[in-house]
Amino acid sequence: MIPLKVTDVREVPGDSAFLIDDGKTAVLYDTGFAFTGYAVADRITEELGNRKLDYILLTHSHYDHVLGTPYILKRYPEAKVVAGSYAAHIFTKESARATMRRLDNICAAGYGITEYDDLIDDLRVDITVDDGDLVKCGDMVFRIIGLPGHTKCSIGFYMEDRGILLGTETIGVYFGDDRYLPSCLVGYNMSLDSIEKVKKLEIEGMVLPHYGYVDKEGASMYLERSESTLREIARNVVEIISSGGTREDAIAYFTDGFYNDVVKKVYPVDAFELNTGIMIDLFTKELLPRNRCVPHHDR
Repeated sequence: MIPLKVTDVREVPGDSAFLIDDGKTAVLYDTGFAFTGYAVADRITEELGNRKLDYILLTHSHYDHVLGTPYILKRYPEAKVVAGSYAAHIFTKESARATMRRLDNICAAGYGITEYDDLIDDLRVDITVDDGDLVKCGDMVFRIIGLPGHTKCSIGFYMEDRGILLGTETIGVYFGDDRYLPSCLVGYNMSLDSIEKVKKLEIEGMVLPHYGYVDKEGASMYLERSESTLREIARNVVEIISSGGTREDAIAYFTDGFYNDVVKKVYPVDAFELNTGIMIDLFTKELLPRNRCVPHHDR
C-alpha cells in the first residue's frame, strides 16, 4: 500500500488544516480561518506544485475549521468539498455566517490583521454525508463516523483499510507538551459516547485537529488521556458548584489549571472563556440535580 504523507499547511497555530496525500490524490482535512485562507492555499501549492487539490473534508461547522474553504477554492476551483449534512445546512444560514465572520474578525485582530477579503458568503459544500456513509477520494476511502459532542454536526473520517482516523474536537484537543483539554459544547455524555465509539475502531494512527498526526501508540494515549481529563474536569466543576462556588469560580479553575503558555498559542482567550463557560453550564446541567442552579457573583 502506498504510504500517506500528512503535511501541516497551517499558517498560524490556531488554524486547523492538514494535507493528506497518497501521491495520486490530495485531500485537505479542514481549512482554517478566513484571514489565513490565501496563505494556506500558498502552503498547499508549495507542497503539491503543479498537481491539483482534489478534495476538502470538513469536520464540523466552526469558523476556525471551515472559513478558509472559499479562499482555497479560488486557487483550486475543481476541488470537491465534503461535509456533514447538518454542517452544510448551518452554512446556508445567514445568522451562522454572521457569527463566524464576527469570530474570525476578532481572531484576525489578535494577529494584527484588520483588513482581508471577505469570501465567507462563498462557502459551499459539494458532497453531503452522514454517519456510516463512504466517501471515495481516489484510492482513499473514508467511512464517516458521527462524533457529536463538540458540536451536533461533528464527524470523523476513517480510512478502514489503513486504520487512520481524521478526528474532530469532540474527542478532545491535544496541544502538545502533555496538555489535553475537552471541548464538549453540546453534550458531556454525548462526548463520552463518541470517545468510546472511536476506541472501538482499529486505529493505527490519527490526525488531530490543531495538532497533526500521531501514531498508534500516540492515538491510544490521546484517547485515554482525553477521556480521563474530561471526566476529571467535569467532576471538579461539579464539586466547585456543589460546594457553593460560583460559575466564575469554575471558570477560574479552568483558567488557572489549563490556560498556560502552550494553550495560549493556539487558543484565543475570548474563545477559551466562551467555550469554558459553555462546558461549565453543560456539566452542571447533566451532572447536578435538575433543581439546582449555578450561582453567579453579583454584578
